[in-house]
Amino acid sequence: MHAIRLHTFGPAENLVHEKTDDPVTGPGQVRIAVAAAGVHLLDTFLRAGETGGPMPPPDLPTIPGREVAGTVESVGDGVDPEWLGRRVVAHIGLRPGGYAELTVTEAERLHALPDSLDAAEAVAMIGTGRTTMGFLHFAEVTADDVVIITAAAGGVGSLLVQYARNIGAYAVGLVGGPEKVARVRDLGADTAADYTDPAWPDAVRAALGDRRPTVLLDTVGGTAARTAADLLAPGGRHLVLGWSSGTPLEFTEAELAERGITSVNVLGPDWLSRIGGDDPLRRMEEAALTEAATGRWTPLVQRYPLARAAEAHRALETRGTVGKVVLEP
Repeated sequence: MHAIRLHTFGPAENLVHEKTDDPVTGPGQVRIAVAAAGVHLLDTFLRAGETGGPMPPPDLPTIPGREVAGTVESVGDGVDPEWLGRRVVAHIGLRPGGYAELTVTEAERLHALPDSLDAAEAVAMIGTGRTTMGFLHFAEVTADDVVIITAAAGGVGSLLVQYARNIGAYAVGLVGGPEKVARVRDLGADTAADYTDPAWPDAVRAALGDRRPTVLLDTVGGTAARTAADLLAPGGRHLVLGWSSGTPLEFTEAELAERGITSVNVLGPDWLSRIGGDDPLRRMEEAALTEAATGRWTPLVQRYPLARAAEAHRALETRGTVGKVVLEP
């Protein structure tokens, strides 16, 4: 098979499209002919040799990627043969191997791919969609909220915009670049602003009139999030899912007390236990797939051929992408 392999940590150019051995299916596993593989910002950190939250850099050489959709072409011992030939989507967990024509994963990780979704759309839901579901669990956004969403044209942000639209909340989409403003408005944002324009806070204030934002859903941090936080109403809520800018937004205790703001980092080693219940990851995956299959969420997908994985990584790192980045063998 052909795959993207990483032999040395470093820049995107270190991702090599080459031929390698087909993976072997073990007991309880299936082999998938990959039609789409998700690219995650975490993949760029691991490629550079950095840690990705709880994940250490992988052993080399490695095939990156943990989100796949395709067709089951073989099954191992103990696996129901009914899976053979079925279209599926799976998050393969800590095991790498997604950027390839073939990959192996445990059968228990599979979801039947809904007929209404293509492989790339399903991949957008299995990882990014489930993360969004977890974020929303803690955000508790209601129809009465005015919500600022950072990176609103990204994989998570674009889904948050649609969620806010669907429940009747007022959505302010914050994006990096004028070309993304129209895309976010098309998704249902009531107001969209380009944070590279120094006048964007004034534009948001003018659009809101007497209202003030009550919630900031933040995946970016840095200057953009700081400016957005300054717009929050007293008693506003700041929820953090990450800081792609490299700098988390932090408040002093005095500022939190004076403004009555709460700031919660959703991520952490105990986030799944805080969600509670049996197998919360799978529940969130199922919920995200249902949102897309029923048309309530429309995944934004930016597609690249598998051989152009390095280009996809560069685009993601420089914020030159819209929606979920997906490789197609």
